[in-house]
Amino acid sequence: MEVKPIRVLLVDDHAIARNGVRLMLSAADDICVMGEASNAIEAIERVGEQVFDVALLDITMPGKNGLELLKQLRAEQPKLAVLMLSTYSEEIYAVRALKLGASGYLTKDAPTAVLVAAVRKAAAGGKHVSPALLEKLASLIGGGGTSSHEALSNRELEVFKLIAAGESLVRIGELMHLSPNTVTTYRTRILEKMGLGSNAELTRYALENGII
Repeated sequence: MEVKPIRVLLVDDHAIARNGVRLMLSAADDICVMGEASNAIEAIERVGEQVFDVALLDITMPGKNGLELLKQLRAEQPKLAVLMLSTYSEEIYAVRALKLGASGYLTKDAPTAVLVAAVRKAAAGGKHVSPALLEKLASLIGGGGTSSHEALSNRELEVFKLIAAGESLVRIGELMHLSPNTVTTYRTRILEKMGLGSNAELTRYALENGII
């Protein structure tokens, strides 16, 4: 009996990144990249056109980001397993992604064997969780302390990263399609939630916690 390959959708706005992941997955005979998308709109179109078993999503994309796309896919395609594959460390996004229904979170420097194993596990209905992330989840369940940035909403976290990276409020508005006043409101909320008093303190926190 012929076994059908695991059908994968790659979603990343960088063609070079997609090519690299495709090459890594080509090492496995039971995995086949059947579609690619450079943004959320294209991804939704792809899953509407054909059936995939696993989607690999980047976090940072133009327009709707990976977490927002994850939420939409879980609502519209509940049988589709979604793995997040990002340049950002687990500390920043992994717990958020799992709460939204992701089947796992990997950083882009993950070895081929780990990526392949994660795709297979997700396709089988399991979850890929690294030992470090498992410890983090155990701490949260046990009532352990959480980092200040974990109190931020997904949108607030995006604004926080851009502020910490030195972008002006006007530029952040352009990048996120928000008015300057809305960005200012986000900044105020971020400072209040994190107990910080300035952009300089935000930047220092981001550097100390590996967010930028």
